[in-house]
Amino acid sequence: MRFGTKIMIAFTAMLALAFGICGSVLITASTENSFNQSQEAAASAHRLILYTLSAISGTAHPSGQDRDYNELVDTLTQLDAQSGQNWLSLRLSDSDSIIYASREPGLFSNDLIDNVDADKLAMLIFRSADGAYLLQIAGQFEYGSRTMFLESVYSLDHVYTGRREQHVIYRQLFALVVFVGALLSWLLSFWMTIPLRRLSRVTRTIASGDLSCRAALSGKDEIGVLAVDFNNMAERLEQNINEMKNTMLRQEEFMGGLAHELKTPMTSIIGYADLLRGYTLSDEDKRDAANYIFMESRRLEVLSLKLLDLIVLKKRDFTFMPISIANIVDDAARLLKPALDKLGIILICDCDAGACMIEPDLFMSLLLNLIDNARKAMEEGGKITVHSCVNGGFYEISIIDDGRGIPAEELDKIKDAFYRVDKSRSRSQGGVGLGLRLCDEIVALHEGSISFDSEPGRGTTVTIRLKAEEG
Repeated sequence: MRFGTKIMIAFTAMLALAFGICGSVLITASTENSFNQSQEAAASAHRLILYTLSAISGTAHPSGQDRDYNELVDTLTQLDAQSGQNWLSLRLSDSDSIIYASREPGLFSNDLIDNVDADKLAMLIFRSADGAYLLQIAGQFEYGSRTMFLESVYSLDHVYTGRREQHVIYRQLFALVVFVGALLSWLLSFWMTIPLRRLSRVTRTIASGDLSCRAALSGKDEIGVLAVDFNNMAERLEQNINEMKNTMLRQEEFMGGLAHELKTPMTSIIGYADLLRGYTLSDEDKRDAANYIFMESRRLEVLSLKLLDLIVLKKRDFTFMPISIANIVDDAARLLKPALDKLGIILICDCDAGACMIEPDLFMSLLLNLIDNARKAMEEGGKITVHSCVNGGFYEISIIDDGRGIPAEELDKIKDAFYRVDKSRSRSQGGVGLGLRLCDEIVALHEGSISFDSEPGRGTTVTIRLKAEEG
């Protein structure tokens, strides 16, 4: 059952209960008030007749002599004729017999006079044979030496008829009030649940994958607070999912970057291992080859851990040391020279003296990536120049090639992860589009900058700018 339907049912039930209780109380109170008024009026009329008859008895013969009852009968006859509809019947009796009975003598109950005394009236409510509600009143007075009893009967049908009419009207009003209340409660529940329906739509939208959807805030009531809490939950959920996506992306970048870094040294390691396996070498050459394999393997082991910290864990607490840029450039050139010579590419290093605070393994990876990218920009032959100099407190390193170049519209995208300018050529050369993304991370770690200047058909210049060490 819908929440709005529950609200409508609850509101309608409470309205019906309240109206029912109030209506019953009002009808009961009205009936009781009408009954008391009718009873009091009948008692007053009866007392007036008794007073009249008592006044007649004051003119009686001297004590001990009873008068006849003709004067009483005449008086009652006159009163009965003038009473209109005040009473239905009168009856006068003494202890022995009935002296006078008017209109409908059969209405009286004969047991009432047994309860009469000199100080108060006796009253009895009963139903006649035809179902009418009647009030019988009895009182006594002294007539000479005799005790006389006066009884009167009054109709109470108007009280009960009025109650029945009130019940009919009440039932009609009850049905109308319940119907109108149900309609108003439905409209009220519909209005009250609008924010909940909106929140439900937002929930379905988020469940379908749109994590940016938010609930509209609607006041400071409980539903408004719920909307705020829901938005906070959705915001946190979106952040967590984005963090998971970023973590997965960094893991992919790490794997791609690691694969990228393995290519050049692994080629050399395989070459030296093949040399050891297939050729007869002197002891010194064997030691050099084994030492090179060992040193490159250790460097790759350390580099893989540092790439994990840099790309996946986003650590920045690496150990930096002042190192000569010329020396590290020469080391990189020595590693790449065999592969470049094989392709007929000339590598020229022109570096001024100077040092920077760098992390050697990551910076070596930076240089190898940039020089390797320059190599991929050439078909066969060509020249790559690594030039460095101190310029205004900064050390600038430029890698210049005369390869195919990069279109201007591609320059802003080349540092994006997995982006390749020439997808088919990069794939054939083993590229996955992570080299420059990794380079950008390493340069940012060193608080430097990297820029690209290229012209299609004329080559590319990559410039790294780091703060120079004084002295």
